[in-house]
Amino acid sequence: MPAHRLTRRAWLRGAAAGSVALASGVDRLFGQDARRPNIVFILADDLGYADVACYGRPDISTPNVDRLAASGVRFLQAYANSAVCTATRTALITGRYQYRYRVGLEEPLNGQSAPGVGLSPKQPTLPSLLKKAGYGTALVGKWHLGSLPDYGPLQSGYEHFYGLRGGAVDYYSHRGPNQKDDLWDDDVAVHQVGYLTDLLGARAVDVIDGYAKSNRPFLLSLHFNAPHWPWEAPGDEAESERIKATNLFHYDGGTQKTYQRMIAQMDLQIGRVLAALDAHRMLENTIVVFTSDNGGERFADTWPFTGRKTELLEGGLRIPAIVSWPARLPKGRTTDQVAISMDWLPTLLAAAGVAVDGSSPPDGVDLLPHLLDPARVSPRALFWRYKGNAQRAARIGDDKYLKILDNTFLFNVADDPMERANLKARRPDVYAKLEAAWLGWNEQMLPEVDESSTDNLTGDETADRPGAVSHGRKADNPPKKPPTKPGGF
Repeated sequence: MPAHRLTRRAWLRGAAAGSVALASGVDRLFGQDARRPNIVFILADDLGYADVACYGRPDISTPNVDRLAASGVRFLQAYANSAVCTATRTALITGRYQYRYRVGLEEPLNGQSAPGVGLSPKQPTLPSLLKKAGYGTALVGKWHLGSLPDYGPLQSGYEHFYGLRGGAVDYYSHRGPNQKDDLWDDDVAVHQVGYLTDLLGARAVDVIDGYAKSNRPFLLSLHFNAPHWPWEAPGDEAESERIKATNLFHYDGGTQKTYQRMIAQMDLQIGRVLAALDAHRMLENTIVVFTSDNGGERFADTWPFTGRKTELLEGGLRIPAIVSWPARLPKGRTTDQVAISMDWLPTLLAAAGVAVDGSSPPDGVDLLPHLLDPARVSPRALFWRYKGNAQRAARIGDDKYLKILDNTFLFNVADDPMERANLKARRPDVYAKLEAAWLGWNEQMLPEVDESSTDNLTGDETADRPGAVSHGRKADNPPKKPPTKPGGF
């Protein structure tokens, strides 16, 4: 009998047993009639800001993502915490700037470049805090926050895990860049046949079925690897065979048509998840979030922004973000509230009635007031850095400070979303204010390090000392063009 059938039955039994064990504690905390929301957090991988129809892409049909937008609130100014994967995922799960943790400084994260580095099991996380409050927790999809035996989803608050631990795998062989298998069921490596996007969708439906039987609120983190390279769509087994003999990084692979089909297949699996929620009459009281981990890659549509993944230009940081919660939120609305990945922890905890951990106060903010009233907008100050001292960025209000290598800029990203008019000379006081704010913020983070060396920091270290930054006047030149090869994970 196929392995996934055995694990599915085991999963259903485990979910029911967990319900019995936690029932009395949940009743004491929330009362017999409390209806805490379920949470389904859907994360795409390397999806550009305009890569779904409801954000403007004309050549891709995404009816299920569009359905979420029609039933909820769509952010027009949502940012990723980083222009690459591991760093954003660190911020997402902790609710804090990733630069407070060694794991958040490294990209790509793998055994060669970051031995012994990962998200500490001691760190409070979104799943661990919800789990303590009686929620079931499951991750289906991509982890990329450290390797066994020290780090993993089960060590950081998830009860169940099915997916990949590394940054990328072939969609058919499920092998990573090192040509080793990277598909897991909890902490057990498994071998299954199928297109990975479909396998993740099927397991997500199984998870929903299991929690429906347990009558227990749950967090399902559905972290697709689509549309991350290698660019393989349904029916591209021949491309998978070619990659086995060449290079998973896919420098010469992919087409716009392939990319479109990858997104369409992800949307199809999202539809299966929504149908499962609907079948169990859960959809009304389930918070469904759809977003991406960073800006788009080679084939992505990032209009109206410039830049791609690995760059702190808007195209590398701006992402789609949609929240549907039919029981509470208005339908078919947009919000101009500036948001960032680390906001989801305080927002979802607030929606679930769960307190944050005082030992790890979030840097993100609770977006729930802005979701309930999309016209409500509060000012934000957000900061980024990437690749040591090579790139810096800060957004305060509509103004953005940007440093790329030896080039420095001041943009108004509301008036100039393509970041073409450098206002540094015209508004020197504003430029100086944002640069000083970035330097002050950076002093609270871990030091910038050479990513080729990991000798000076351990996996569990958090920010408790000033960052090392350089000062001096820089030349003003246009931003460089985006890289043409796949960048990072």
